[in-house]
Amino acid sequence: MEVQFLEKNSDYASVLEVLLQLRTTYNVDSLSAQIDKQQSNGYQVVYVKSSEGVLAVAGFSVGEKLAWGKHIYIEDLVTNPESRSRGVGKFFMDWFKSYALEKGCGQIHLDSGVQRFPAHKFYLREGFNIASHHFSMVGIQKS
Repeated sequence: MEVQFLEKNSDYASVLEVLLQLRTTYNVDSLSAQIDKQQSNGYQVVYVKSSEGVLAVAGFSVGEKLAWGKHIYIEDLVTNPESRSRGVGKFFMDWFKSYALEKGCGQIHLDSGVQRFPAHKFYLREGFNIASHHFSMVGIQKS
């Protein structure tokens, strides 16, 4: 297994197909356009590849905040269902930890839907803590 940064190469379509498993409101074209848009603001996509193909995909950004200092925020993370429970996630998290240190980041953050219990179990096993509740307001309209 190896981690690669997304490029418009022969893996591109396969990476998007895996990411579409998580981001189901997109299609291949709209997802590609959104990734291009976000990349102009520092968003990066990496994926785990083996001889079997693309096993997992993550989108992330490196940032700096008063609360966290320099950090990595994993915005999107999905492992192909047939690759789960085979060490792919741990391999990916180990890569993120090394990359964070390489970039001078002291923390890694992510959000996970409250219903995703298997993912929470994985994140806790990998050393993440449930540090806060994430609040959101969607569909904002003028009152």
